[in-house]
Amino acid sequence: MSDLKKMYKTIMDDKFPDTMTIGFGEQTLIYRKRAWKIPDGDTGELIEKGLRYGENPDQQAALYELVNGNLVLGDCRFINPGNGLVSSISEVDMIQAGKHPGKTNLTDIDNALNILKFLSERPAAAIMKHNNPSGVAYGATVAEAYNKANMADRIAAFGGCLVVNRSLDRQAAEMVSSNYLEVVAAPDFEEGAVDILALRRNLRIVRVGKIAQLEQYCALRFVDFKSLIDGGIIVQQSPVNKIRTAADFLPARTVYKGREYAVERQPTEQELADMLFGWHVEQGVTSNSVIYVKDGVTIGIGTGEQDRVGVAEIAIFKAYTKYADALCYRSYGVPYKTFELEISQGKRDIALLRGIDEETKKAHGGLIGAAMVSDAFFPFRDGIDVGIREGISAVVQPGGSERDFESIEACNHADPRVTMVFTGQRAFRH
Repeated sequence: MSDLKKMYKTIMDDKFPDTMTIGFGEQTLIYRKRAWKIPDGDTGELIEKGLRYGENPDQQAALYELVNGNLVLGDCRFINPGNGLVSSISEVDMIQAGKHPGKTNLTDIDNALNILKFLSERPAAAIMKHNNPSGVAYGATVAEAYNKANMADRIAAFGGCLVVNRSLDRQAAEMVSSNYLEVVAAPDFEEGAVDILALRRNLRIVRVGKIAQLEQYCALRFVDFKSLIDGGIIVQQSPVNKIRTAADFLPARTVYKGREYAVERQPTEQELADMLFGWHVEQGVTSNSVIYVKDGVTIGIGTGEQDRVGVAEIAIFKAYTKYADALCYRSYGVPYKTFELEISQGKRDIALLRGIDEETKKAHGGLIGAAMVSDAFFPFRDGIDVGIREGISAVVQPGGSERDFESIEACNHADPRVTMVFTGQRAFRH
C-alpha cells in the first residue's frame, strides 16, 4: 500500500520530444512541449517538468501548445497559434501549483471551458469530475453560481475541478475552501481570495486570463485526434454548436405516413432559458447522455450509457439521490450517507431520514418543471415517458428519428402537456 501511495506522489519522467510536427498535406503544424518550474510539495525544491503523469500514474504524458502553423481545410480555418487556453498556462498563471498537474487536471479545466464558452452572459460555475460536469449553474454572483453547482451534486464535487467565468471573490473563496477540490481556475482572483484558497496547500489555483474572451471560441474548430490500439489515427473536426440563442431552436414537428405531427404547447421564456442552458451544458457531457436542468442549474446528469432510456433513468436516480443529500446536509449538516451510518450506530433518529425520503419523493428529486435534454434523438417515446412521469415540463433533443411522432404524441398527451423543441444537430461526445 505504501508503494501505491508513493506512486501517486511521484513525478513520472517522460520521453516525449520537446517539439512535435504534424503535416496536413503541404501544411505543417508545430507544437512545443510545456513544462513548468514548480516547487515540490514535500521538499520545496524547484522541479522543471510538464505533466505529472497521464490518466494513470504509470502512463507517461506530455502537454503540447500549438506555436506555429495555420491550418485551413476546405472552407474551414482552424484555431491559430496565440489562442491557447489550457495549453498556454505558465508558471505565473499557476498561482499555487500544489504539485505538477496530471492529464486529468488539465482536461477537466479544458472541458469546463468547453461548457462555459456558451454561458458568458452571466456568472457561471462548472465543477468537473473525470472530464464530465458534476454540477453546472448560473448565479447572480460567482459565489452563488458555485454554491448552486456544488449543491447540485455535493458527492461527486468532492475532489473535483472548479472553473468559473468571472473573477473569483473572497466570498466564493471562503465557500470553496470549506470543501475539498483539486483545482480552481478563474480569469482572475480578487484581492484576498488567493490567501483564503491557499490555506489548502495542495490546491491548484490557476489563472486562465482568456476566460474573459471565451465566447470567441464558440465558432472556432480544432483538430480532434483519436488513436486506435493498432497505432492508427482517426482525425476529425471538432463540433460547432449551432444553437446559440433560443431563436435557433426548431419547432418539434414531423410527418409520418402522410400525417403531420407537431408539439401543441409552446415553451415559456423560462423553459426556453433552461433548454438553452441545458443544451450548452450537454456539449461537455460524455455520450450517450440525458440531463435534467431547472432554473439554470443541473439537477441530474446521466453520462456514457449504451441506451437512451437507461441513461434517462440513471439521471433521474441521481437527481433523487443528490436532492436527498442536499436536503439532509442543509437540515442536519451531514451528508445523507453519514446520517444513515449514524442511524445504524444509534446516534440518529430514523424518522428524520424517512422525512427526508418523503420530501424527496414528493418533490420528485426536484424534477417537477425541469427541462430534459438529450444529446441525440429518442428512437422511441419510452425515454421521454421516463421524464414525463417525473413531472418534467420541457424537452430539447436533436430530432430526426423515424418515430419522432411518438415523442411528439407523448408530449401532447401528457397531463399537464409538455413542450419540446428540436436542435437539428446532435451532440455526441466520446
